[in-house]
Amino acid sequence: MSEVTQQKDSQYYINLESEYGAHNYHPLPVVLDKGEGVFVWDVEGKKYYDFLSAYSAVNQGHSHPKILAALVEQAKKLALTSRAFYNSKLGEYEKMITSLFSFDKVLPMNSGAEAVETAVKLARKWSYEVKGIDENSAKIIVCENNFHGRTTTIVSFSNDPDASKNYGPFTPGFIKIPYNDLAALEETLKNDAANIAAFLVEPIQGEAGVYVPDEGYLKGAFELCKQHNVLFIADEVQTGIARTGKLIACDHEGVQPDILVLGKAISGGMYPVSAVLANDEIMHVIKPGQHGSTFGGNPVACAVAMAALKVVQEEDLAERAEKLGKLFRAEIEKVIAKTSLITKVRGKGLLNAILINDTPESTTAWDICMKLKENGLLAKPTHGNIIRLAPPLVITEAEILDCVAIIEKTVLEFTR
Repeated sequence: MSEVTQQKDSQYYINLESEYGAHNYHPLPVVLDKGEGVFVWDVEGKKYYDFLSAYSAVNQGHSHPKILAALVEQAKKLALTSRAFYNSKLGEYEKMITSLFSFDKVLPMNSGAEAVETAVKLARKWSYEVKGIDENSAKIIVCENNFHGRTTTIVSFSNDPDASKNYGPFTPGFIKIPYNDLAALEETLKNDAANIAAFLVEPIQGEAGVYVPDEGYLKGAFELCKQHNVLFIADEVQTGIARTGKLIACDHEGVQPDILVLGKAISGGMYPVSAVLANDEIMHVIKPGQHGSTFGGNPVACAVAMAALKVVQEEDLAERAEKLGKLFRAEIEKVIAKTSLITKVRGKGLLNAILINDTPESTTAWDICMKLKENGLLAKPTHGNIIRLAPPLVITEAEILDCVAIIEKTVLEFTR
């Protein structure tokens, strides 16, 4: 093997990242070089099913031609103006996304964490200027085991030691309650509703292991918030854009959040785009100069997002996720009946997880993911003994069944 060939193998690129990059991730040892639809290829040319979808950013599939065309066309014409000037794409995008999700206004940002930070600021400002809470007294209720990002304010209300240890002092003003516990929410609201601005919640806790709350939880939480004049903020960065079988996960219970946070698949994974949506009564508290982003709402982002959202509608991706998610869980139940290695499958739409019969401290889930990789399927553990399984929504029924066969082969042959 020549020196040039050796330099271009997977280990070469892994070594480069290890030497020159911060060690803030622990990736599966695969170096991806190409993606198309539900498939990705590594630098050696091996083909894999992508069962992570960049944490549900690539719902429309890798390199979708319509989204790619929008990116290239707009990048050739005008990429960035900042918000110091108007641009010819932003208004069209704002009209499209607010109409699609039934809100008056959108505040465009780039990353999911930025969008959550924006929602927190928006809720606090509303609470002082509309609800009438004394300045610097507003509180926001959050849930234990949440994952809303890794900025300083957000990790202030995380109970994951990896996210929070040695990053203090932390931002005050947050109350943590158990997830999927309406009684705890009701008690907290009764005790201090006058000083509570909002309840921030993930409709499904993805990073916590695809923890799906009881039916009626979201609707009950929304109604409690309405009773106490508290904003209901839904973080749908991972669950939104058709992933769970509806356009947003809150649609499963007919809940229209007061503030909706979106990201990831708004752009089909092609470009960093996030959004905070709210109606005029809330959004109007933000005045010029009080919040913004140089890149937020840039022409490329807007063009890409419009194309990506059109793909979701034109290809009926929500309906596809609903149908194939049910098939996937039913087929995995058959696998569970054959092995003690998997104890449970749970999820909604094509956001699913399998629970591995070992402790969170074990390496079993990681080892299984390594075997899945050998067999042509890429997935990643979360919280130690849980494997999240979330393919692009363009996957077909035949491909779902093929992937179930790979999972079955892997777990039935797996030895600890």
